[in-house]
Amino acid sequence: MLDHMNSTLPPSSCLTIGDVMTYWHQQQAEHPFLYAPETDAVLTYGELAQKAQHLFTWFDEQGISAHGHVGLFMHNGRQTASVFLATMATGRVVVPMNLLAPIDQLAWVFEHSEIEILFYAPENKAHLWNALKKIQAKFKLVELDPDAVQGPFMSSAAGVLPQLRARDPALLMYTSGTTGTPKGVLLSHANVLYAAKTVSEWHGLTPADTVLSSLPIYHINGQVIATISPFFSGGAIVAPHQFSVSNWWQVAIKYRCTWINMVPTIIAYLINAAKANGVDTHLAAQLKRIRFGRSASAPLPPEHHREFESLFGIPVIEGMGMTESASMVFCNPQDGPRRYGSPGLPCGVEAKVVDPAGIELANKQIGEVCLRGANVMQAYFHGEAETAKAFATDGWLKTGDLGLRDDDGFYFITGRLKELIIKGGENIAPREIDEALLKHPAVLDAAAVGIPDANYGQEILACLVLRPDAHCTEIEMRNFCLEHLGKLRTPKVILFVNELPRGASGKIQRLKLLDLPGVASST
Repeated sequence: MLDHMNSTLPPSSCLTIGDVMTYWHQQQAEHPFLYAPETDAVLTYGELAQKAQHLFTWFDEQGISAHGHVGLFMHNGRQTASVFLATMATGRVVVPMNLLAPIDQLAWVFEHSEIEILFYAPENKAHLWNALKKIQAKFKLVELDPDAVQGPFMSSAAGVLPQLRARDPALLMYTSGTTGTPKGVLLSHANVLYAAKTVSEWHGLTPADTVLSSLPIYHINGQVIATISPFFSGGAIVAPHQFSVSNWWQVAIKYRCTWINMVPTIIAYLINAAKANGVDTHLAAQLKRIRFGRSASAPLPPEHHREFESLFGIPVIEGMGMTESASMVFCNPQDGPRRYGSPGLPCGVEAKVVDPAGIELANKQIGEVCLRGANVMQAYFHGEAETAKAFATDGWLKTGDLGLRDDDGFYFITGRLKELIIKGGENIAPREIDEALLKHPAVLDAAAVGIPDANYGQEILACLVLRPDAHCTEIEMRNFCLEHLGKLRTPKVILFVNELPRGASGKIQRLKLLDLPGVASST
């Protein structure tokens, strides 16, 4: 049990989600935990604990096993956050599912996850039903409005939450599956709370802090950074259904937010809106309450990083995490020198860069980034072969990210092993192409990927999204690339598209660029 929230929790702590919930119920039952801006509803820590107590009894009445898997197919909202945390407190494993997943992938997750019950939002019924037609598994279905004040479980008597172990499973999260079948990452209470503790300590979070985050709860960033970390530190979250550039700052001001959780796509759209409409002095004065913004889940182009800070006067702390590590593993310092283009220093984990033989490399040499720490998963759910591939024999997690460490300990990610472009024997990281393209004043978003080529083995395809009202021809862009990238790295094919394929967190699904209309005919 927690003596006080400023204590340092060792990796071997027996702390569980239920312990944290009970602690804050006792300490600050009336303190807001969640604000739902669409309805202006508030969920307090006391109400959250009560929901868990009723849900515990209700699960028993429904015949859900003691450590059964509970699916969550809902967008952000008061009930969504309640069920997400309360399910773990009852000893069950919560399985948040991607609302944007293709039907076949969703059907596969339904069966693989072994859920016994699924909570779903009414607006997602059609997509859900199409997936259910493809499976044999049977489980209970419960329709639940994400913004409802009461759930069906509140009619059951309040129970006493069970005594759980830190090593008990709490969260089953599926990877995006952009290069194959999704993998189920099974995380314990210790994994997610160690991660939340690291985030809270790194950013100095307290009960006085309120975060604005529109990231969905079915992504690890939305779960651990934006929900469990504020929960751990006793703060509050403002959780819109989705990001809206038109009212983002108004919501932040209304709820007196002290930090904002973003992905690079959100940052790009906020910059674009500010450049189009200007930032008035009244707004700038009100934004001074915001201590920092946080960017993760995809690389933040240095140009966007500097431009955001210049426009809004809010420092942006870039970090990086992954599902297998319950989110954050690198982060720039809250106070002190930062590196633009770097996700920062290792935080809460050990990290190293290795060559293909697993030998650790010296600083400034590119290799695969590997991790070890108390937040790292033990195994993939029903994935013995995948687990064996993911871990080195000495227990280090192989991330699949290519990167290097500089002489000051900052890490730089240059790409993914599976996405590396090899042109004429030369290794080219797609990200260096992206960053050069984003320097063009007409470009809002950009991504490069390798395509087959008879002469070079691979060539480069670049897909660009232009800023509204901007104009640029393929010839102009090619000349720009020749100047900034040189002949070898200038894309062979340049396509202008309306949007880039992205996952739930905003991360570009690079290999899906090959499926965009017009790509096949151009290559």
